[in-house]
Amino acid sequence: MTPRVWVISLLAQSLACLALGPVHASATPIRSTISFHIESWDTDRGLPDDSVTAVTQAHDGYLWFGTLNGLVRFDGTRFDVFDENNTAGLDSSQIVCLFEDMQRNLWVGTRTAGIVRVNPNGDVVSLGIGQGASEKSLAAGCVDTGGAVWLHLADGQLWRAEQDRLTPFVFNLNKPSISRMIIAETSGLVWVGTDDRLAAISPLSAPGGFEPRIDRESAVSRLDFILASRNGGHWRLADDRVQLWRDQQLVRDFGSYPWNRAPVAAACEDSQGRLVVGTLGTGVFWLDPDGGFTRISTLNGLSHNIVLSLCMDEEGNLWVGTDGGGLNRVRRRLFDTPDARLRVPAITSVSEDARGGVWIASNGGGVACWQNGVLQQFGYNQGLTNPHVWSVFVDRDQRVWAGTWEGGLFILEGRRFAPAPGSQALPSAIFAIFQDRQNGLWVGTRGGLAAFNGQQWRMFTTAEGLSADEVRAIADDGEGNLWIGTVGGGLNRLRDGRITVFRRADGLPSDDVSSLYVDTDNVVWIGTFGGGLGRFETGQWTRYTTRQGLAGNSIGTILEDDDNDLWIGSNAGIMRVPKRQLNDLARDLRQTIHCRTYSKTDGLPTRQCTIGSQPGGCRGSDGRVWFATGKGIASAMPVQLTPNPRPPPVVIQSVLIDGQPPIIPGVRPRFPSPVVMPARSERLEIQFASLNLGAPDRSLFRYRLESHEKEWTEPARTRSVAYTRLPPGRYRFQVTACNEDGLWNEAGATLDVIVQPPFWRTWWFLGSATALLLAGIIRAVYYLSTQRLQRQLARLKQKETLEKERSRIARDLHDQLGASLTQVALLGELVECDRNQPDEVGAHAQQISQTARETTRVLDEIVWAVNPDNDTLDSLATYLCKHVQEYLALAGLRCRIDLPANIPPTPIPPEVRHNVFLAAKEAVTNVVRHAHATEARFHLQIEPGWFAIEISDNGRGLAGLDPIAAQSRHGLANMRQRIETVDGSFSITDAPQGGCVVRLTAPLA
Repeated sequence: MTPRVWVISLLAQSLACLALGPVHASATPIRSTISFHIESWDTDRGLPDDSVTAVTQAHDGYLWFGTLNGLVRFDGTRFDVFDENNTAGLDSSQIVCLFEDMQRNLWVGTRTAGIVRVNPNGDVVSLGIGQGASEKSLAAGCVDTGGAVWLHLADGQLWRAEQDRLTPFVFNLNKPSISRMIIAETSGLVWVGTDDRLAAISPLSAPGGFEPRIDRESAVSRLDFILASRNGGHWRLADDRVQLWRDQQLVRDFGSYPWNRAPVAAACEDSQGRLVVGTLGTGVFWLDPDGGFTRISTLNGLSHNIVLSLCMDEEGNLWVGTDGGGLNRVRRRLFDTPDARLRVPAITSVSEDARGGVWIASNGGGVACWQNGVLQQFGYNQGLTNPHVWSVFVDRDQRVWAGTWEGGLFILEGRRFAPAPGSQALPSAIFAIFQDRQNGLWVGTRGGLAAFNGQQWRMFTTAEGLSADEVRAIADDGEGNLWIGTVGGGLNRLRDGRITVFRRADGLPSDDVSSLYVDTDNVVWIGTFGGGLGRFETGQWTRYTTRQGLAGNSIGTILEDDDNDLWIGSNAGIMRVPKRQLNDLARDLRQTIHCRTYSKTDGLPTRQCTIGSQPGGCRGSDGRVWFATGKGIASAMPVQLTPNPRPPPVVIQSVLIDGQPPIIPGVRPRFPSPVVMPARSERLEIQFASLNLGAPDRSLFRYRLESHEKEWTEPARTRSVAYTRLPPGRYRFQVTACNEDGLWNEAGATLDVIVQPPFWRTWWFLGSATALLLAGIIRAVYYLSTQRLQRQLARLKQKETLEKERSRIARDLHDQLGASLTQVALLGELVECDRNQPDEVGAHAQQISQTARETTRVLDEIVWAVNPDNDTLDSLATYLCKHVQEYLALAGLRCRIDLPANIPPTPIPPEVRHNVFLAAKEAVTNVVRHAHATEARFHLQIEPGWFAIEISDNGRGLAGLDPIAAQSRHGLANMRQRIETVDGSFSITDAPQGGCVVRLTAPLA
């Protein structure tokens, strides 16, 4: 509302006594009725303040309230409060005006901080007008047909906001006025009103800053309220008259105010375009189709009579904001109680006579008949000696029967009840009375089943085959079967005097039967105490419980309307179930049913219906259904209970990741798109709601998380779901909801979610790891292949080396041992030939001996060269020194050996050892044969990675070499070739003091 509320509130207090006085004196008729159900919310139920100054419904279905302690968003069950402490841009918590434009911007007028606009994305934007003073705040606002927003400030200023451009207008509104109003008709006219002025202007008639053209101005003495009508024109409350104007002409005058002198604070239209007015002191007045007003006040449940704001939502619920009484939701009752005196405890049975009279029995209150607004009661003074009546029944002859608890059976005779003929033979506790298709009367008692043929009674008990004596329900079908429901004995079928028993083991939901109904297809419907509903057709049983969609499992009266819907009284309210759904479930065509359940919010005195008496309800001749409940009688016209045609909007209200919300700040809920869950997050919780404002507690939800769940969940009332440890990936959460009549919003709401993987599961890490793995595999394959090839090559080299070594050994054996042995053989032949010449024989023997010694030495060299244990540097040095000493000693030359003090046992390849030895041996041989030296020197030098052998003499050197020695140059070439074969170097040079020096260098590796 506007700051005029504060003035009007003071006025209302001063006029309270007068306003609450004789409102019935008005010319407009007033009806005080209890045909509304009112539910209230205050600070104890979540409102931030009990004064609700403004109410509006946004396009998305949310309700928005303005209070003196914050802006409030409401989904039907939860209040979200925004104030200056938790909302940036909202500089005042005192909200006085609310409305929404065509672009879904929410306009908020505050009392002390001007006007702000809440954009569709939830951002709060200050308009910069009316800042800092209450007289500058927003008094009223509207949206014209072109989408422009009109603002009427409390000080009289008029502004138009269009495409973020504010345009001021001069309209001569600056004189004081309690009421400041502005509306836009569907025709395009904008009406501006003050206390004593009402004018229509064309929205685009003048540029900003100028006086707009006045299309029409109406003279009024006192203007209380104007309201644009959805059917065109406007409602005008002025000069104590309620009028409807259209095309600038009076369409209808509804007479003077029914609220008398109470100030008008708010008004709205219902879904049929009828006026609803809120007053300061006398409550709410709702226009009826016949032109009268129904008053809603504290007398019939309104929390307070001082009304500050009104709003009719899309479902037809009226929301009433009061000054100190909080918020009210007003709904028309779907079920009626014909008379307040019938709202008494323990109604047990109801039946209708041919004249439309409704007969009602109660446990302790006797019998009553209600007809044409007249209530007639029957008790002890009218012949009922026992007021505890469990069954009242009107037969086809219009005789009224009453069965009592411990009082027997009675029949109405004239205007008094009398014991039924022969009833003294019946048990005293009567629970059920029924008339079959052949007009036979049957009575269910605590002691068995009684049949009346018009003259006498016949009893059926366990002695006659009945499964139990306590009979609570009776029915018959078109095939002549009589069905008897018992407590503890299940269901009995009586035909031609023979009783067949059906128990729970046969498929009956329970052995405690409470009610029976046979439809036109001869399908038997069985109600039970706590076991649910049963269906029996051609030997097949079907059971329905809360698991299949029923509201409760204790079943009372079962009725059927003209639309083939079953009406079932239960411990959880009255259920309306399409029989088609029940039949489809019995034929396995569906798994669940939708049950529309009516309870106290729909007008029932209580949701607990009477169970275990017959008839516990009836269907009237006009189609009305009647039910007995624990706190009164309730009735409804099924044809008037049209289903709610509006699928409920579904919203996702909050998302929590490990308890923390990733919400983008703002007044309206927003989430990142998509919502990203960091790696290692454990829990995702999603809360959702359906904006079914009339019956939020009856909304059902289905949801699933695509890529995680294949099937939708079963319909349930839960409003949140949590997922733990979701695998990394992309997901889409979907949720749908249905209203109280089972109409689903299939579009629902969706939320995209991305669960980030840990770094070792990211694409770049996996790609890099894959590349490294492939590289490692390739390298391993390459390495293994290379190693295999190298091993093969090594084996080939080893084989080649072995072949070379074998060839060398063979060659050495052939060249040296072969020649020596051949020489020995020749010398032996010479000895044989010269055996007669002792001197020759001796000479030959000496040669044989020398050749043998030489052969032994050669063989020792060959063995030394072949032995792998000698493949070390110290072994080579030792053997060479020994050879040099022995060979030079035989030649008569002096020998000098120069070796390091410590020769390491460094391994050397056999090829290196063999070639170095032969080259050194050749060098020593050359010294003996060609150098003419008297002395030779052997020197070993060891360096890291290589070693060198120098063999020097004091002979004539290279210059003195005679031609005969030239042939030895082949030996030098051989030495060079041997050393270079093992990657070594060979040199021969003249020594500085004479002679020559042979240097052999070879690698150690």
